[in-house]
Amino acid sequence: MKARVTVTLKNGVLDPQGKAIEGALRSLGVEGVESVRQGKMFEVEVATSDPERAQTLLKEACERLLANTVVENYSIELL
Repeated sequence: MKARVTVTLKNGVLDPQGKAIEGALRSLGVEGVESVRQGKMFEVEVATSDPERAQTLLKEACERLLANTVVENYSIELL
């Protein structure tokens, strides 16, 4: 089963890379962008066809490695 895990910084956590992207867009003349927050996206294939088992495996992967849960949120989407 394939899944997509998206990891983003929690609201209120400083995002210097997002600010740099925001500034670069402005310098390139891209109008209308108010703010940018950057994150990470993982495409993961798990060795199960059971959605509940896949969620459990992916949650463990996020909690143990993929996300720093002190400053990041994550979401899991089964594809």
